[in-house]
Amino acid sequence: MVKVYSLSTCPWCKKVKKFLDEKNVDYEVVDVDLAQGDEQKQALEEVEKLTGKRAFPVTVIDDEVISGYKEDKIEEALKNEA
Repeated sequence: MVKVYSLSTCPWCKKVKKFLDEKNVDYEVVDVDLAQGDEQKQALEEVEKLTGKRAFPVTVIDDEVISGYKEDKIEEALKNEA
């Protein structure tokens, strides 16, 4: 399972999504800035719990958490995906 926490206006977030699209990876996107109320609060709490900060993008592949746009780490995690 692949999940991306992003901001709709973030260029690095767009790069992660484009990279996953080019690899034909199915993934779920949470655009935190477009979420409302409790949904946004919960998404921000999840990001903080995963990374210890509020920084984007955050890509979660199985149990691996990748902060930022790190193509090599994303690629490696995709190879190990269950």
